[in-house]
Amino acid sequence: QVQLVESGGGSVQAGGSLRLSCAASERTFSNYIMGWFRQAPGKERESVAAINRSGAMTVYADSVKGRFTISRDNAKNTVYLQMNNLKPEDTAVYYCAAKLGAAVILRAADFRSWGQGTQVTVSS
Repeated sequence: QVQLVESGGGSVQAGGSLRLSCAASERTFSNYIMGWFRQAPGKERESVAAINRSGAMTVYADSVKGRFTISRDNAKNTVYLQMNNLKPEDTAVYYCAAKLGAAVILRAADFRSWGQGTQVTVSS
């Protein structure tokens, strides 16, 4: 099971930007489809974005399309989430996750390895 460590969370005003990083321990990082998910207090976990093994294919939740960008650097075993034009409703703990296979589907139940999460707080 791949170990994942997120970083880059913090507090920002609405309209600001943050870049999250997720470092993986696995040398075969490029075998994994990677995803970002988030969970706000009192709410269910929500899908954010996912990226295929090469980085050529990405999918996004409608709520973040046009504002967030997922990318990966397989040489650094790292996946990123660039978040622009942040809104207060983006406030949540953000988790990265990994899954084997080929299908890039934003479904949390398909992901087997999870990081501990990083807090993102957006104030109005």
